[in-house]
Amino acid sequence: MDDPPIHLSAREQRRARILNEHLAGRLTVAQVAGLLGVSERQVSRMLARYRRDGPAALVHGNRGRRPWHALPDGLAGRVVELVRTKYPDANHSHLAELLAEREAIGLERTTIRRILLAAGLRTPRPRRAPAHRSRRERMPREGMLLQADGSPHHWFGPDRPRVTLLGAIDDATGRVPWALFREQEDAAGYLELIWRIAECQGLPEGFYLDRHGIFTRRSHEPLTLEEELAGGRFPTQVRRALDELGIGVIHALSPQAKGRIERLWGTLQGRLVVELALEGITDIPGANAFLPGFLARFDARFGVPATDPHPAWRPLATGIDLARICCFKYGRVVASDGTISFGGRSIQLLPTDRRSLARARVEVQEHLDGSLLVLAHGDPVATVAAPPGPATLRARGGPRSTEALGPAPEASTGSKQRPARRGPRTPPEDHPWRR
Repeated sequence: MDDPPIHLSAREQRRARILNEHLAGRLTVAQVAGLLGVSERQVSRMLARYRRDGPAALVHGNRGRRPWHALPDGLAGRVVELVRTKYPDANHSHLAELLAEREAIGLERTTIRRILLAAGLRTPRPRRAPAHRSRRERMPREGMLLQADGSPHHWFGPDRPRVTLLGAIDDATGRVPWALFREQEDAAGYLELIWRIAECQGLPEGFYLDRHGIFTRRSHEPLTLEEELAGGRFPTQVRRALDELGIGVIHALSPQAKGRIERLWGTLQGRLVVELALEGITDIPGANAFLPGFLARFDARFGVPATDPHPAWRPLATGIDLARICCFKYGRVVASDGTISFGGRSIQLLPTDRRSLARARVEVQEHLDGSLLVLAHGDPVATVAAPPGPATLRARGGPRSTEALGPAPEASTGSKQRPARRGPRTPPEDHPWRR
C-alpha cells in the first residue's frame, strides 16, 4: 500500500533545503543552526531523523492535536478580567502568587505573562536586562540572507523634500542586489523590491528585517472580526508575499543587529547624494533610472567575495507569476446582485461557468500597476464597473430642480419669508451656549 502524501509547509520546505545543503557538504552544522535559529544539538537530532525518515521527519508528530498542557477554555479570559478589575497594579510574579492564594488559579509567571501580552496588557514595572552584543560572522554563500530597510533622507539636496531609498544588501558579499526610491517607506515599495530581486537574481533563503508595521503586526493592535474567527492575526502583505515565495524572515530586535545595512545608508548618503547632484537629478524617476549603473560601480568597489563561491539564490519555479504574489490581496463577499465594493467603488462580476457567486467569498488582487484582478475559487473572474446606485445618482444630480417640485406655495399676507440657509448656523454672541 502506498504511503500517504506528506504536506510540508513553507517553513518545513525551507528546513529541508537547508538540511540538503548540509548533506551535500556545502554548510556546516553551525551554519545550519544559525539559519534555522536552533542549537547545534537540535540540528544533529534533526539530521538523524531526516536521514532515517526523510521529509516526514520535518512534520511535527503533534500536528492537529490539542496540546496536553493547553489551558482550560475560558481560563485565559478569566485571568485577563481579574487583572483589569481586581489586580491592575500587580507585576507578573506578584500576580502569580495572588492568583494562587486568592483565586485558586495555579499558573506559572511565564504563562501569565504570555496571556497578558496577547491581551495587550504589560507589567506595570518592566525590567530589561542589559544587552550584550558581539560581531556576527557573515553568511558563507551569496543569497543566503539579505538585510532590507529604508532610509528617508534629503537625497536630492538639502533644499529638496525628503524621499526614501529602499534597498537590500547581501550579508555574505555586501553587494546591493536592488534598490529604488519612493516617496515614503511603504508596502508597495517593498513588494516591488522583492519582485525586482527575484527577477534579476533569484529568491534568497531569508530576509533580515526590522519590526516595522509593514513586516509584522503589533501585539497591541486589536484583532479584526475575521482574525478573531480565524483564531489569530493575519500576516502583513509583505510577509504574506515572502511566505508564498518560501523566503524565511528574521526580525532584528535593535538597529545594531542589522548594522550592515545601517552602514550602507551612511555610505550612500555620502556618495549617492553627490553623484545625483553632479548628474542634475532631482526627481524619483530619474534617480531610479540612475541607480542600476551606480550600484554596479558600488558593488565593484565595496563588494567582498563570499566564503563559498557557490551562490544560494533559488531560481523561480515554473509557473510562478510574480505579479500575483507581489501585490495586495483582500477578501470580499459578493453581494446578491453580483457586485463587490473595493476602494470606494462598486465592481460588477460577470457570469461564469460556475453557479452564482452571490454570497461567495472572492479574492481581490490589487497589482502594483493599479490594475485589479478578482479570483473566485482560484480562477479569474471578468469584471466591469458596476452601474451607479440611486444614492450616487442623486449625489451627482446636485440640488433638486424647483421646476420638478412644482411652484412654491404663495406666502400668506403679513407673513415673512425665511431666507434660504447656507452653510452651518453660527450662534450669536449672547447665545446661552457661549456663556
